[in-house]
This record gives sequence, structure tokens and C-alpha cells, in this order.
Amino acid sequence: MDARLEAIRNTVLARNPGEDEFHQAVTEVFESLGPVHDRHPEFLEGAVLERLCEPERQIIFRVPWTDDAGRVQINRGFRVEFNSALGPYKGGLRFHPSVYLGIVKFLGFEQIFKNALTGMPIGGGKGGADFDPRGRSDAEIMRFCQSFMTELYRHIGEYTDVPAGDIGVGGREIGYLFGQYKRITNRYESGVLTGKGISWGGSLVRPEATGYGTVIFTEEMLKTRGQSFDGQRVVVSGSGNVAINAIAKAQSLGAVVVACSDSSGYIVDEAGLNVALLRQIKEVERGRLKDYAVRRSAVAYVEGGSIWDVDATVALPCATQNELGGEAAARLVRNGLVAVGEGANMPSTRHAIAVFQDSGLLFGPGKAANAGGVATSALEMQQNATRDSWSFEYTEQRLTEIMVGIHRRCETTADEYGAPGNYVLGANVAGFVKVADAMLAQGLI
Repeated sequence: MDARLEAIRNTVLARNPGEDEFHQAVTEVFESLGPVHDRHPEFLEGAVLERLCEPERQIIFRVPWTDDAGRVQINRGFRVEFNSALGPYKGGLRFHPSVYLGIVKFLGFEQIFKNALTGMPIGGGKGGADFDPRGRSDAEIMRFCQSFMTELYRHIGEYTDVPAGDIGVGGREIGYLFGQYKRITNRYESGVLTGKGISWGGSLVRPEATGYGTVIFTEEMLKTRGQSFDGQRVVVSGSGNVAINAIAKAQSLGAVVVACSDSSGYIVDEAGLNVALLRQIKEVERGRLKDYAVRRSAVAYVEGGSIWDVDATVALPCATQNELGGEAAARLVRNGLVAVGEGANMPSTRHAIAVFQDSGLLFGPGKAANAGGVATSALEMQQNATRDSWSFEYTEQRLTEIMVGIHRRCETTADEYGAPGNYVLGANVAGFVKVADAMLAQGLI
């Protein structure tokens, strides 16, 4: 790391103790930016990095609610509004017991660069709560969402901050949140949340967008080496919305997706995963992957363990941060892996990324490869602003154009800075320069 940037990084880490994920995200970006500051000393003079690493606003609040037994429960809610140089804060809400300030800050920091790469006028933010929706009734989730929005509503708006969904926050939760916002404000402000239902302001392709976008970006990487998804053996971690749609898109391009996972274990279906059955179990029945193995013959279910023990030529980590470590990465490389496209936020550890890059395989970091979700959220905001509704085909075309553009931007930037094929550097530098230029243009704010 450049010595000038290392000093800034060390100050950032000292000011934010105990936030390991945030430290990891900051370090990864800083490692790419030495050449940028050689060309642009004005960024150092204007303390752009110091400002970029300090959120414009951090909101932490209590979320009281009652469960079905009438007991009072208390959770903690967060919204980190990180940077608005390019537009209103934009980023999802995560409901999961692991959520704490460091997780939200890492996600919000990544979101700044991801949103910049889309070319859309959106800033970076993130939020959530340490609430676990698993095992809760619809009524309990509704009461939690209403209490959460009773505080959050005062901090958001279509020109201020536009949340969306993330882990644990899907269409059901967005509906409850939007209903409470409308109830409190007496405004039908469609653009205040994205990921809404199609019949009340949502966008077609939004549910599919992150998974589709990951596959589109990975396909563009493969094309640079004269390859495609056709005939690839693919492993996808996770089995939520992102993973299922990545599986569907990869298979539509000719891949054989043989494995996916949940928090209990993973399945291996050598014939290729049955997406319709997977959707039925995970999205309709809210079941577990072991139910898939029960209903489909010749499918292996492995309880516990690591899905990265399954050989693949393409890996799409779509579950959560730091799920793919260095040892797993080395094993995948030894067994013929040619490409990795991150569908989750920072799913590969720093050790794993080093292994992938040292091997020379194609590696698409999450801030580029999984930008399809937020890009389509921005398209939903456009439709809301004009009171319009676009077809699935047109919206998917726009998504494809955006993802191809992100790939081109990352590839071109990596070449420009003397690191051809390094999509990590390309994504970090391209996103940073765009935001840094806007920050300097807007003065000391």
C-alpha cells in the first residue's frame, strides 16, 4: 500500500475500532488507489479519502415491538448515510442478527463505489437491524417493520435517502415499511423505497436484477478470453433471491449449475438444479434445501460443511461476506476454476482474492459484479419519478446495458492504470475517481 494512503488508512481504523468488516473494505480500496493519487494530487490536498471514509450521517435507534405472545422485544436499527456527492443516498436494509454498526458501514462504504460504477445519479448508504425474521409470523414482521419505519421515516425521502431490500428484507418487508411510511407522512411517495410490488410502483426485473447482473458481468469477463457460460460447471453459494436468479440466468446461458447452499448445508445435483422446485421450496414454502433433496432423486444433501468443496469452473458466491476463504480458494483453483463473480457483498476474504488474482483467473468483485440490483433500483426510481411503467424486456435490456458498461469501465480503467485484467483495481479506481471529482467540485461539505 502507498505510504501516504497507509497513514490515512491507519487513522481511519483507529477512529473506528472493532469494526472488522469496515476495516477490510477500506483496506481493499486503499490498496488500489496509490496510482490515482500520483496522477491527482488534488485528491490528497482536498482530503478526499479522509472525508470519504467518514459517513455524512450515522443514525442508530431503538426498535421496540411486541411478539405474538404479547412480550415486548427490543432491537437496534441503523442507517448510515455515507456519501451523497452523486445523488441521494441509496442502499438496502438488512435484517439479520449479525447486523451491527461495522457491518452497516462496510456495506455503505462499498455502496458508494458500486453506485458510482452504475453511472446512475445515486449516492451510497446502507441500513438494517439486528432483527431475525426467520421463524417469525407475518404479523410479528409487520409490527417490527412498522416500529422500524416510525423512526426511519424522518431520515429518508426520494431526494434524500432511498432504501431498498437486502438480506432478510424482501417484498413482504418492503410492503410493510412502505405502508407505515405512507401512514405517517400522508404521502404516496413511490420513490422513497425500491423493491416495491409491481402493482404499487415496483419495477419488473428488480427481483431478478442482482443475480442476473452478476451473471451478465461474469459472462463479459469470460468473453475476454474467448469463453462463455455455455458448458461451464457452476457452483452458487446461497439459495435466496440473488442466488436463485443467478442460477436461472447462468442456466439460460448454457451452464450446468450443480450446487447451492443455505445456512444448514448444501445440495449437489449433477443433472443441474431445478430452478422451479428451488423457487417453490425457498420462496413459496420458505423451506430448507434438505427438502429439495427429499423431492428430487439422485441429489446429495450435505449438512454443514462448505459448498466450496464442490468442484466448479465458475464460482458465484451469493450468500454473505467472507464466506469464501483462502484455503477454499486454493482448492477451487487446483481443480480447474476459471472465473469468480461475486453476487454478494465482499464474500471473498482478502486471502481468497489474493489466491484468485495470483492464479490469473477472472475475478469480478462484488462492487462491480453485483451492481445490477441497485442499478435496477435506480431504474425503478426513474419510473416512479415519471409515473411510468416499463416492460420486462425493456428493463432487462437496460440492466444488461448497465452491466456491460460497468464491465467496460472496470476493464478500461485497469488497463489505463497498468493492471490489465485486475477488476478489483478497475472497480475501485473508476468508482473512486468519479466520486472524488464530484466531492471536489461541490466544495468542502
